[in-house]
Amino acid sequence: MPIETINPTTGETVKTYKEAPHEQVARAIEASHATFLEWRNTSFSHRSQLMKKAAAILRGDVEKYANLMTQEMGKTLAEGRAEAEKCAWVCEYYADNAETFLASELVDTDASRSFVTFQPIGVVLAVMPWNFPFWQVFRFAAPALMAGNTGVLKHASNVPACAIAIEDVFNRAGFPEHAFRTLLIGGSRVADVIEHPLIKAVTLTGSTPAGRAVASKAGEMLKKTVLELGGSDAYVILEDADVESAVTTCVTSRLINAGQSCIAAKRFVVVEPVRDRFEKLFVKQMKSRKMGDPLKSDTDIGPQARHDLRDELHDQVMRSIELGATCLLGCEIPADRGAFYPPSVLTDVSAGMPAYEEELFGPVAAIIPAKDANDAISIANDSIFGLGAAVFTNDAAAGEEIAARRLEAGCCFVNDFVRSDPRLPFGGIKASGYGRELSHFGIREFVNIKTVYVK
Repeated sequence: MPIETINPTTGETVKTYKEAPHEQVARAIEASHATFLEWRNTSFSHRSQLMKKAAAILRGDVEKYANLMTQEMGKTLAEGRAEAEKCAWVCEYYADNAETFLASELVDTDASRSFVTFQPIGVVLAVMPWNFPFWQVFRFAAPALMAGNTGVLKHASNVPACAIAIEDVFNRAGFPEHAFRTLLIGGSRVADVIEHPLIKAVTLTGSTPAGRAVASKAGEMLKKTVLELGGSDAYVILEDADVESAVTTCVTSRLINAGQSCIAAKRFVVVEPVRDRFEKLFVKQMKSRKMGDPLKSDTDIGPQARHDLRDELHDQVMRSIELGATCLLGCEIPADRGAFYPPSVLTDVSAGMPAYEEELFGPVAAIIPAKDANDAISIANDSIFGLGAAVFTNDAAAGEEIAARRLEAGCCFVNDFVRSDPRLPFGGIKASGYGRELSHFGIREFVNIKTVYVK
């Protein structure tokens, strides 16, 4: 099957790529393994130098990479530039810290010497999504390569040029030719790659169904997985919150990447005393954001990445309205060409509606009323997902206690929107996946945590 790049702003086919035949994929994996056998013996200093060159390349060609993202999945140029910069940051972060994170740890036992050492495991397969086509890859690749592993990438089929460009970044930085390889294949062939004996582990960022499929196959082959899956992040707005500030933060989070982010705010659980004010300010701010050509500097929101995804989002909205949700803004497909969907707000959202139960992967906010703080926290946790959550309150101590102990998610923020940061572990619980990326936790996911005991 050919792999096509379709510009979501215009609907035009930009380029068609041939899918890699099975023999070519097998050779790429074998070459990556052969490179691993040498790469694992290189020094952290050498790896760090190359990783910092990769960061410099990302910054030097930021306009090229931002344009690629815009062309393939509709991200605004400003967001594309920021994404490339964040990728450079994660490269530098692991270049500076990998040796410390993977330093052997002495353990006091009956032995004359005993310690834990962290050794690379081999070729890691990354199955990555289209919504952050550079960041999702680099946050895996930087720690994996710095740990001494090599990687092969099966990227989303609508961003092949981004996948090829990422491989080129590492090659230009001086990494061995096969340290990082892109495999131009469709999703139906992922299982075959996982089965290859030289693939030692799998990391996937994507939908919950995709995570189940990959975890099942990897489990069958006894290969470790890290899964970062869907999310329906709940933002709890308490009675003592600074409502105006909370609305600004919530709208910003809901519209990041045109709403196409696993950790974008999606469900806004608002206690009744501040609900009316929150809704009015929220609608006003959502209405002020400009949707349009992502190449233009004054555009806030570009198109959805594909027409089918836009149509699926609209179906979720319509089914929620049929079940009793009220549309306060948007909720209509524009007549213009392109996969656009306007900033939209639903209220009176309750259990049983798609806007309550499912992930809305686009610029649609679901406002859910709550009686009080305890009810709001209960609603926030009433989800199959558990990726991120936030609470807004002027009582910082109470907010910290809610975030740390009461909200069920892998990342919980107080008076700010959820986002990933190389310095902090990132990942979810429940149907949002398992394992962690970033920080020292992330680099230790794909190493052999080895005990050494010397009598």
